[in-house]
Amino acid sequence: MSGRLLIVSGPSGAGKSSLCGALLQQNPALKLCISCTTRAPRPGELDGREYHFLSADDFLTQRDQGAFLESARVHGNLYGTRQQDVESMLAAGEDVLLEIDWQGAQQVADKMPSAIRVFISPPSLEELRHRLISRGQDEAEVVERRVAAAQAEMEHAGEAHFQLINDDFDATLKALESIVTSSPGAEQSH
Repeated sequence: MSGRLLIVSGPSGAGKSSLCGALLQQNPALKLCISCTTRAPRPGELDGREYHFLSADDFLTQRDQGAFLESARVHGNLYGTRQQDVESMLAAGEDVLLEIDWQGAQQVADKMPSAIRVFISPPSLEELRHRLISRGQDEAEVVERRVAAAQAEMEHAGEAHFQLINDDFDATLKALESIVTSSPGAEQSH
């Protein structure tokens, strides 16, 4: 039996990575498909764990060869998910989690309409700005660029099957968990 595909998207700083990490810990049967990126690793990130870190040339070569199920340029870097990685996991009966941006989510949904799409939003743009500043990974100019991008990204929340506002981490995680474990047609907002 083929596995299910869960796509979690949302703006940078909305809490996607933290929520997905906690979801994976609670659901050992759910497997994260590691995306590729051309951005430099952040402190503590390892190649093959958070991302497959590729040079721009390697990424573009793979993209041109049709290796990616989805790919996009986000904040000046290229991101993509290899189709073979997803298909082999699903064929093995594994439930697969993709943590990708809204552009990638659209591309995957076009190719794999049975995918379950979840969009994570911050409670407000001001809270998002605060979170991005607090994590201390970006200069002020980059934070403002990310906040402006988030505003545009949030206009695509309605394309997802489920929209969660991450105003309370534990409650949002519980809602995400119920999406993973429930049948289609569950409540669609939090």
